[in-house]
Amino acid sequence: MSITADAVEAARAEGRSAFIGYLPAGYPDKETSIAAAIALAENGADVLEIGIPYSDPVMDGPVIQQATTEVLARGFRMDEVFEIVAAVTAATDAAVLVMTYWNLIDRMGPEVFARRLAEAGGAGAITPDLTPDEAGAWIAAAEAHDLDRVFLAAPTSTPERMRRIAEASRGFVYGVSLMGVTGARTEVSDAAERVVSAAHEAGAGRVCVGLGVSTRSHVEEIGGYADGVIVGTALVAALRDGGVEAVAAKAAELSGRV
Repeated sequence: MSITADAVEAARAEGRSAFIGYLPAGYPDKETSIAAAIALAENGADVLEIGIPYSDPVMDGPVIQQATTEVLARGFRMDEVFEIVAAVTAATDAAVLVMTYWNLIDRMGPEVFARRLAEAGGAGAITPDLTPDEAGAWIAAAEAHDLDRVFLAAPTSTPERMRRIAEASRGFVYGVSLMGVTGARTEVSDAAERVVSAAHEAGAGRVCVGLGVSTRSHVEEIGGYADGVIVGTALVAALRDGGVEAVAAKAAELSGRV
């Protein structure tokens, strides 16, 4: 079984959904981003999601867009991603995924990207703009280097599409709870449970839900039907406003540690 699946299953064995936390690589600087990711793991995150800054982040809401824009403006380079992943995996037991738009993998070359990610100790990648139909090169490279590959399932995914997503994913399926960009919201879309149910019915062993999760009540609600809960914007805002200590406190709150 995959590193990511192991982490989700370990949480399930404890009678809870996995807590998955997202932070951008290199924000606000390389060393702080490493410290923040470690703090996430130390305060309840089972899986860490390290976002690779990109100039056209079609899925990311304003808080994450602003953070990654700042990282790019200071001269971020892809080498930093692998250095950050290596530092975090050396310091924690959490599974560490990267979240990246396909263009960045394609430009480096799927084989080179997969090899470097595996060498850094990464568990795999979430690719929000890549569909299984177009992912042959990435699937082959990920298989060659024993990496997880997480594809997205949306409220609009047809049963046939859902089966393809379930078959192509390894680790978990990322259930999108609403149509739109990431960002903290006051309520969780009622589409989230339908997406999880449809993905499970299509054969997905694990389905984790993201987009719009920002409070402990959201985590508890989604945890009632999903295998994992993904939080991004709320953690990035905490890092922006209060640094590593604020990330640790927010993670502890969301994971139920406090």
